Amino acid sequence: MRQARDHGGNHWLLRPLRKPVTGFGAPVPRRAASQLAAGMPVVPVLIVSGIALVDVFAGSGMFWLPLLAAGPALAASTNGPRGVLFVGLLAAVLGATLGVREAGPGHELAAVLSALLAVTLASALASALRGRRERVLAAVRSVAEAAQHAVLKPIPETVGPFRVAVRYSAAAAEARIGGDLYALVPTPHGVRLIVGDVRGKGLPAVEIAALVLGVFREAAYDEPDLLAVVGRIERSLARNLGPDDFVTAVVVGHPCAGQLEMVNCGHASPLLIPASGGVVAVEASRPAPPLGLRALVGEPPCLEILPFSDGDQLLLYTDGVIEARDRDREFYPLAERVARHVSGEPEHILSAVHDELLAHVGGRLHDDAALLLLQMQAVGEPVPSASEVQGTAVPESASEPGAGPEGEPGSGPGPEGHDGRGTVSVVSRSRSATGGPDGGRRWSAQRTDAAFSSGPGR
Repeated sequence: MRQARDHGGNHWLLRPLRKPVTGFGAPVPRRAASQLAAGMPVVPVLIVSGIALVDVFAGSGMFWLPLLAAGPALAASTNGPRGVLFVGLLAAVLGATLGVREAGPGHELAAVLSALLAVTLASALASALRGRRERVLAAVRSVAEAAQHAVLKPIPETVGPFRVAVRYSAAAAEARIGGDLYALVPTPHGVRLIVGDVRGKGLPAVEIAALVLGVFREAAYDEPDLLAVVGRIERSLARNLGPDDFVTAVVVGHPCAGQLEMVNCGHASPLLIPASGGVVAVEASRPAPPLGLRALVGEPPCLEILPFSDGDQLLLYTDGVIEARDRDREFYPLAERVARHVSGEPEHILSAVHDELLAHVGGRLHDDAALLLLQMQAVGEPVPSASEVQGTAVPESASEPGAGPEGEPGSGPGPEGHDGRGTVSVVSRSRSATGGPDGGRRWSAQRTDAAFSSGPGR
């Protein structure tokens, strides 16, 4: 601070003056410089300058001057209204200067400048409308991202005893979500997941997918029985779907260590990748109709019990993967390609398969495609069963005659649940039509030894 004395002898406190910023050495704010560089219509300015130079060196009168209107027209597609007006002003100044220099007719110069003015104003208006549409599109994309996270919630790499990898591609180029659905939730009854495909595309398919996932997340946590989960989804779809709508889905549960429960409702067969090697297509012993069409058949779905030990992997996918065609109209051989990339890293497998799928179709899918890969981790402690969590009896699959301690058939499968012939032993259960003493839940259990090829699947 400085003190000064006026003519009356009074003291005044004076603040230090800042040195004015002048000259070429003045600092320029980086933010302003970056904004100026980002908004500068470099290409349109170069075009206008090039046309002016051609007119100067060619010496052909005012022949080239009407082409100056290309500058503001091009700026409308790359810059905002200010950039368009800047390029238009530059073109008008150069046009007027060159017109006077060439000493051409006054009416021709006026026509050229009038055309430049009209093109500049129209281009500025088009640029403003384009900017408005871009802002609306950005808002729509942000809403789409929020919808994606609400409907298809991100799945962590590790859920319970599983390592998980997911790949999803929507058929629409700008879409983040489509008619394919997946969800994986830990529940008191074990980890449960669903992978499905809604008939149709677009917003109606997204609405149905959101409905299915909402019902699944609630039922998976509330219902101890996996078939009851499927039943709740079926009843909800029966009330809300149209007569031609349906959903194919595979619902999987992990009630106890060493096995998976699976209900396939008209969906593509999952691929089992045993730790011992090979790729196995897990076909349903009794096909069930898609969700929403059970009333047409009147027969309930079947519960499959699949051996699943440490190191085993299960790949679930939608028909957009196996129905993808190349230029020769050949389907994508999923099982064969998966067999090439089998490893202990689920993320590596799906990355390689997804890249090959896009290369197979030429870079763009014509249907939504989802891939979800589970791998059982080798843990030191056994995974708690559903009975330990709820305090109820052991699941029926473990108490059936001839079943081992983990619910596997006792006819001699190996330690990984596969016998010496390369087959997978599956126990299927279905609800009986008659009610039992347990409130209408009488089970009829039958064992089916389904021989699956241990080589490439379908």
